[in-house]
Amino acid sequence: MDELDRKIIALLERDGRAANAKIARDVGVSEGTVRRRLKRLVTDRIITVIALPDPRKLGYESEALIGIQVDPDKIDQVANKVAELDHTRWVAVTTGTYDVFAWATLPNAEELGKFLREKVGTIVGVRRTETFVNLAVKKREYGIPV
Repeated sequence: MDELDRKIIALLERDGRAANAKIARDVGVSEGTVRRRLKRLVTDRIITVIALPDPRKLGYESEALIGIQVDPDKIDQVANKVAELDHTRWVAVTTGTYDVFAWATLPNAEELGKFLREKVGTIVGVRRTETFVNLAVKKREYGIPV
């Protein structure tokens, strides 16, 4: 991975639908070079080109970050089960007060409550959850500075 790869990635983060020709012009190389670089970046799983929808515009009015305390011997199993749930969008094993954090999007507060009680709360090894409901999202991005 070199500076050219980083520039290509940065442009795609701003516009995932950017044409290879435009990227090539912006970074000062041929379209073929961009095409080859992108193919390698995708094949090597360095990047994945995705659509990042706004959940509220799709009817998901309730977004929440869920902190989950877990039996120490079941952290990976619980994280994997949470990751399999339909409404989770991001799941991480962490240090600190919570062993697992999950970001979930649901149609409304009532559905969020059912999700917590009937899905997350019934997973073997879950000791306790604390839910942080988003009041407003000020930044929605996926990616890291390159």
